[in-house]
Amino acid sequence: MTKRQTARIAISVQSGASNDGVVGFWKAGVLRVRVKAPPTGGRANTAMLKLLAKRLGVPSSSLTILRGARSRRKLLAIDGLSQDQIEHRLADFG
Repeated sequence: MTKRQTARIAISVQSGASNDGVVGFWKAGVLRVRVKAPPTGGRANTAMLKLLAKRLGVPSSSLTILRGARSRRKLLAIDGLSQDQIEHRLADFG
């Protein structure tokens, strides 16, 4: 039986942006993400999780907010991918 990989990644989310998108990595490996959704009612978190799941090619259920659910700065756990796989899949921000 193989152990399933889980990676962690720090995220900075800008809600209420004009477009949804992954901006890139900055300052100590924090990933910047923009979403159109407002922060109220957890809508920005939901939009961020959907966006990242799509970009990473994993189901939304593979992403978990470990810390910062009510903050711009978050820590996510991503099941099924290694840190290298995440960085490779997010390398093209276009």
